[in-house]
Amino acid sequence: MSTRTASASVLYDAPGPRARFRYRVFGIVSLLGIAALLAFAVLKLTDAGQFDAAMWEPFQYTAVQQRILDGILATLKAFGLAAVFSVVLGALLAAGRLSDHRPVRAVAAVVVQFFRAMPLLIMIFALYHALFGSQPMWALVLGLTLYNGAVQAEIIRTGVLAVPRGQGEAAFALGLRKTQVMSIVLVPQAVRSMLPAIIGQLVVTLKDTSLGFVITYPELLYAGKLIASNSGGYPYVPVTLVIAPLYIGLCLALTGLARWIEARGRRGANRRTPAAA
Repeated sequence: MSTRTASASVLYDAPGPRARFRYRVFGIVSLLGIAALLAFAVLKLTDAGQFDAAMWEPFQYTAVQQRILDGILATLKAFGLAAVFSVVLGALLAAGRLSDHRPVRAVAAVVVQFFRAMPLLIMIFALYHALFGSQPMWALVLGLTLYNGAVQAEIIRTGVLAVPRGQGEAAFALGLRKTQVMSIVLVPQAVRSMLPAIIGQLVVTLKDTSLGFVITYPELLYAGKLIASNSGGYPYVPVTLVIAPLYIGLCLALTGLARWIEARGRRGANRRTPAAA
């Protein structure tokens, strides 16, 4: 018996023939149910004419293609600003939460908990109507920064606290100050462990740029809405089939970049380890 099989048998009893048969039946019934729902949806959309060739004609025009490209650029612009600002804000709030001064910790904790609990859509909408009525981009960027910065603060704080306590104690024993301990000893070690979570939150930030739709910021989703509403027959399904893969592609590209950075950092750490030894 392999180690994996032995470990699994300790956690739960292996299913018998009847149980395996029931699992197969449940799986087949579930697949048939999902297929039936998909077939029903496709038939209804086909009856509505959403898959007709005429629905795809708007995408042949240069103006429509340019609008989609402008939407992608607007999405990336808002995401780039929000990503940088949220990571910087997260680092500052994490430093506040790790401070030795209780008032600073209390203020940072209140800010983090408030913006984590505030629904992002409401925050963007309020910022747009209260401060940035003529500049929707900044309402979107600030809303994304405040919310994601609070989340990034918890990620960074947790990553720093995950470093073994002896590392910090040894640094203090050498006479280093708190800022030196954080910047030289704790944060560099914590970066490798918290980088996947930081990048994961950046992917969420990228997807949340679509909320700019509600304040008329011309990002990708808003561009798709304009294309659908300005075209004859309201081709919302073709627009969705064009816009959704673009969002997915952007998120996959960001995830791939994160994996490349993580792998490169791991290789660099492995190269330094023998030299240090």
